[in-house]
Amino acid sequence: FCTLCLQECLKPKKPVCGVCRSTLSPGSRALDLEKQIEMTETTCNGCNKKMYLSKMRSHAASCSKYQNYIMEGVKAVTKEPLHNTRSFPNRFTFPCPYCSEKNFDQEGLVEHCKTLHSMDAKQVVCPICASMPWGDPNYRSANFMEHLQRRHRFSYDTFVVCDYDADEDDMMAQVLMRSLRDK
Repeated sequence: FCTLCLQECLKPKKPVCGVCRSTLSPGSRALDLEKQIEMTETTCNGCNKKMYLSKMRSHAASCSKYQNYIMEGVKAVTKEPLHNTRSFPNRFTFPCPYCSEKNFDQEGLVEHCKTLHSMDAKQVVCPICASMPWGDPNYRSANFMEHLQRRHRFSYDTFVVCDYDADEDDMMAQVLMRSLRDK
């Protein structure tokens, strides 16, 4: 993780995982994830050199072709006109599906529902999922509270610039790859 994101996760009274927001246990390491990172091969987007993910961060820091690749991406994004007239759905604030209180960010909605609606068994549409291209605005979750805990403990755009045309598995893969590349 980049320093800024990691500091955000460590701010609460109880530090949380940067991915799933579970409370961190001091001294525990994700050995299975470390092993996966050591054994997964990738290719540098700059020089096309093959290496293990565990070596990618140090390589990216010294690869001038990778640095150029990143700068080209930054230039491409900043050239997009600011007055784009396309209509984008609101994916930043959500109403509570139980009481219709509005303007919660994703974490705020999770906390609000845990605090005020944890015993409400009414089947509701998840407003977060409904705002996504892959979400079904008519699907009513049988257990909304469990859905919130499992699917919305963190926001993708905290870790990666979201491509909402990509599917959810692709976005998770991007989150993992970018967290490994950041210094």
